Amino acid sequence: MSIAVVLGTRPEIIKLAPVIAELQPDTDIIHTGQHFDDAMSKVFFDLFALPEPTHNLGVGGTSRGAQIGETVKTLDGLFAENLPDVVVVQGDTNTTMGAAIAANARGIPIAHVEAGLRSYDRAMPEEHNRVVTDHIADLHLVPTPTSAENLAKEGITGEGVVVTGNTVVDAVQHLSGTLPPAGAQEPYAVATFHRPENVDDPTRLAQIVSQLGTLSIPVIFAVHPRTSAMADRHGIDLSVGTLDSRPPLGYLEFLGLLRSSSLVIGDSGGLQEEVSVMKKPMVVLRRSTERPEVIGTFCKLIEDPIKIGPAAEAWLAGNPHDLDTLADIRSPYGDGDAGARSAKEIQKLLT
Repeated sequence: MSIAVVLGTRPEIIKLAPVIAELQPDTDIIHTGQHFDDAMSKVFFDLFALPEPTHNLGVGGTSRGAQIGETVKTLDGLFAENLPDVVVVQGDTNTTMGAAIAANARGIPIAHVEAGLRSYDRAMPEEHNRVVTDHIADLHLVPTPTSAENLAKEGITGEGVVVTGNTVVDAVQHLSGTLPPAGAQEPYAVATFHRPENVDDPTRLAQIVSQLGTLSIPVIFAVHPRTSAMADRHGIDLSVGTLDSRPPLGYLEFLGLLRSSSLVIGDSGGLQEEVSVMKKPMVVLRRSTERPEVIGTFCKLIEDPIKIGPAAEAWLAGNPHDLDTLADIRSPYGDGDAGARSAKEIQKLLT
């Protein structure tokens, strides 16, 4: 019996690592290469001591349609030669949907880790990826009851929907004892932005940088390659005011900074989960989120970049939530056993 785990991006590697650890040695890891830079891929395989992928499809650096299409085509060929008993996918990437379509076309059961998330924002490519995957998956491993409710609204119910928690909690807890010191004077904020809606618009990106640079505490700005490229193209200075801009950080280094920070600012979906584990407040610059469980506790959602400064300063001043109270709030994403729960349910598909 064999389990094909298909992944392609940094978040997928991080979140599937706890599942792969539980399923070994029955897994065959297939990397689509959606994230192909070693800093976004290989270092995470090394960090979690994962086996090398048996295949790398090399789909990175192309359009969304090309990535999905090439993933479906190449996996179909691989599955024809060696039909796995189960295909495991995670989240909402182009890799996720492409692998799910390829498995469905060959009649292979699909297990979707982190199923059921919904932003109800059809402008997000990820929303389409997750919806399509959920509607052809056989096993939905949902992180929270809210995710299960989202699926129920779409007619997806029954034994194939299991609340497991989110495997990012497992990953962060696994690494927590090895985090390096922050190497920065407190207090400070951590910021990172990468979503096209924020960084591909030069006016919006300039507003973000301006707001970060005027905060009352230093801001360590972990600059995503996409953000750096857009700033260079439009002549936007990423070192204004209190900004301490740095190149992409390793996951351990970033978590170390996060642990000692006073505030987090950004647009990452996964970071909204991580701050709930680290008990940090976050200003989220997005028009919508698929992680409503943390809005109003760990996260404040804003859409206008010029509101970053006021929102950040209000939280630093203790409003609307006393920062100390966050330490007593449980993460809605579970207790760190999501990997084991997920693996147990996946193995049931083999019987």
